[in-house]
Amino acid sequence: MLRTQRSSLKWTRFPADVLPMFVAEMDFAVASEVRDALVERVRLSDTGYLDGPGPLAPAFAEFAADRWGWEIDHRFIHLATDVATGVVESLRAARPGGGRLAIPTPTYPGFFEMLQELPFETAQIPLRAEPDGLGAHGFGLDLDAIEAEFERGIDAFILCNPHNPHGVAFTREELTRLARLAAAHDVFVVSDEIHAPLLHRGAEFVPFAPIAAEAGAIAAIATSASKGWNLAGAKCSVLVAADERANRVLAGLPPEAVTRTSILGLHAGVAAFRDGRDWLDRAVAQIEANVELFGSLAAERLPGVTLIRPRAGYLAWLDLREAGLGEHPARELRVKARLALNNGSSFGAGGAGHARINLACAPDTIVRAVDRIASLQNGTRGGNA
Repeated sequence: MLRTQRSSLKWTRFPADVLPMFVAEMDFAVASEVRDALVERVRLSDTGYLDGPGPLAPAFAEFAADRWGWEIDHRFIHLATDVATGVVESLRAARPGGGRLAIPTPTYPGFFEMLQELPFETAQIPLRAEPDGLGAHGFGLDLDAIEAEFERGIDAFILCNPHNPHGVAFTREELTRLARLAAAHDVFVVSDEIHAPLLHRGAEFVPFAPIAAEAGAIAAIATSASKGWNLAGAKCSVLVAADERANRVLAGLPPEAVTRTSILGLHAGVAAFRDGRDWLDRAVAQIEANVELFGSLAAERLPGVTLIRPRAGYLAWLDLREAGLGEHPARELRVKARLALNNGSSFGAGGAGHARINLACAPDTIVRAVDRIASLQNGTRGGNA
């Protein structure tokens, strides 16, 4: 049904017999509050250019204060077309000469694509694996490796918190040490916090900006309602300066960062942050149930498939190295099982033999995905016997 209703790349990139569970787009219907806000803007023919964050600044600030205890000076909130643009433009403003940039991996493949626009040499720092107390593997920042890299000379650092694709929300202790290291070595940090609204029960999200400000690190935060409320195509995000010094940097953003932002996206974001919280909570509850469903089915039916359980977001990281699916499991699944996942190799160092799956869907879709993986595993084993 969704394939006939939607025209996004999730539903058009692959043939109709491929089950699409790759790109970060929910299958859920948009929140009625967001839908009504968009309809009202169109009814009023309010489709022109923007000149600033306007009502989005207080809407986001109120949400951040209520959910995370983060008090934001509205002057520190700026606009960008999307989080990717915010990351690129903040890096360009803070480090116009480029230099060396560090990034924890495996991570969102778009970071590597957007960095091609900038004169940076990239140093990949693999995450540190550790038990998380949930019977699976957890991950954290390898702060010793980060410190060593900073000492070799780093100009900028991209933090993704909660981390994509693992869904881990880094601890206050980790972020505090990172901020102190950044301050000591004059490293500009841009933190992509787009998945923070989708925090699961029992997990804690710690915004990086207040920690950076306290440590004296220069930092900016890029976020949006786009992941939490499924508004990627609405094209509106916010960039938040950690302090006055960072705000002076963001004041140097090009005017196009604002004028290319969608006025419809801005009003969708206002409705999401201010009025769409009940919808968000219902979505997170369904995502949590979907994670449990996939985890139980995988344990029962998918030998060698390890689910890295996310603590935020709806994207889950799968370790398929022992699943009998060859060196390129995502390709095997797409070609032979007609299941489209994200190829782990594109996520940087440590991603080979893994795949990312999107669990923001109907439970029946998860059952179908498990069926397809199991069928391929059984066929592979049968062919090798």
